[in-house]
Amino acid sequence: MNQTERRKYLINRLLSEQPRYSDIEIPDDATGQRRLLRSLFNVRMPEEIGEDFLQVQDEYLAEATSEKGVTDLSELEPVEEGVYIWQGDITTLRCDAIVNAANSGMTGCYVPCHGCIDNAIPYQITQAS
Repeated sequence: MNQTERRKYLINRLLSEQPRYSDIEIPDDATGQRRLLRSLFNVRMPEEIGEDFLQVQDEYLAEATSEKGVTDLSELEPVEEGVYIWQGDITTLRCDAIVNAANSGMTGCYVPCHGCIDNAIPYQITQAS
């Protein structure tokens, strides 16, 4: 399975879980498909899913991470012991934790495709797993 086939497989499986998404059309372009997949990852509640899905997801996310590259914490200089300041795409940062300016309820964003940091962090955690 190539990356496009993996992406479409994941999208179709996630769409099939939720009847309320049955009217969503899968975009023809890769950018639109990636955006839809990210949105579906972000709104899916934790629940069981088959090993076949997990394997395809792992392969897809590993290749996506490889394409973007990764900045490892060991490449950075701390401003004090255990504290680093780094500016860049947080989805490429390999570290133990990211401090996020979340909402007052500390629950994050619930808007699919919203370009906020809350939607980027879960995507990175999923990729790193």
